[in-house]
Amino acid sequence: MLNEEKSRSAEKKTKFYNIHERLGAKIVDFAGFQMPVQYSSIIAEHKRVRNTVGVFDVSHMGEVFVRGSKALDFVNHITVNDASKLFDGRVQYSAMCYPDGGIVDDLLVYRISDDEFMLVINASNIEKDFNWMKENNKFDAELINESDDYLLLAVQGPDSLKVIQKVCNKNVDLEYYHFMFAKIAGIDMIISRTGYTGELGYELYFKGDEADAEKVWNALFDAGKEFEIEAVGLGARDSLRLEMGFCLYGNDIDKTTNPLEAGLGWITKLKKEDFIGKETLVKVKEEGLSRKLVAMISEERSFPRHGYDITIDGKKIGHITSGTVSPILEKPIALGYVEKEYAVEDTRVNFNIRNKEVPARIIKLPFIKK
Repeated sequence: MLNEEKSRSAEKKTKFYNIHERLGAKIVDFAGFQMPVQYSSIIAEHKRVRNTVGVFDVSHMGEVFVRGSKALDFVNHITVNDASKLFDGRVQYSAMCYPDGGIVDDLLVYRISDDEFMLVINASNIEKDFNWMKENNKFDAELINESDDYLLLAVQGPDSLKVIQKVCNKNVDLEYYHFMFAKIAGIDMIISRTGYTGELGYELYFKGDEADAEKVWNALFDAGKEFEIEAVGLGARDSLRLEMGFCLYGNDIDKTTNPLEAGLGWITKLKKEDFIGKETLVKVKEEGLSRKLVAMISEERSFPRHGYDITIDGKKIGHITSGTVSPILEKPIALGYVEKEYAVEDTRVNFNIRNKEVPARIIKLPFIKK
């Protein structure tokens, strides 16, 4: 028990932790942080985001700033997308790869100015990613890890703009994957029209202490009362992203997968000047993929989970990387890698769940059409 208490006290807490406790959240250890996995129920929170608006504390995510005259050169060297296409106030989804094409992490690239970018990385990868950036900084760009300084809230759902606009000092007229600087509750922040849910949504990046966290949280929840705004945990965040087919690092992508087989060819600009992993990825494309990440749905009662085999006629053809029962469709859904020849829409496959083959079929993403 003592060891368990020591372990728990060693975990980081976000500035919103006291709020989560007050709301009776179920707290779990996640990526070195004590984070709320749910408040009421995952299904109820999931539906709140799909129907009106929910708020997630995602302050565990990492923020690395790249500054200097060679900032763009550095970002373009370590990421697969083309950051030269960005302009001030624009966001880009991208990934970093190892020389063998495996994925270091997926990330968001924010262009603040000619000589300043913000890279938003996954919580479980902050130390690894920052070390990777430093090791590959041949441009002498200034790299600053400000992950511990930033608070981050995701306000997601069809009514999210109505809530944000009520408490923002500026007109929030943002296109998807654009951001602006403004104030909410008198606190300076980046307001970004991004998210991990497939709904209209915004992410709020700001610095401050627990009092500032309370101030912003309370302002949002006062403004959102008429929309039945609710706090949402990491459990619903996972089911929401899976319904849209968004990849999760550590499940669907990692150092053993490349972006082409993961369905991220659209962010992988092979015609761009040299970047880490390009040579391997060009070769992979020329030789053809051996497997692909696909979306699957079943009409049977079951719960597909990470690591379960995917089979056809008893033969293993791949494995599930993410799975759940969709709260909206009320059907089992999953992502997984299968051998390329089977990665065709409407192909009948099976989830191998405790040695029982559960019928499923491959469909086109997203599971939920928005």
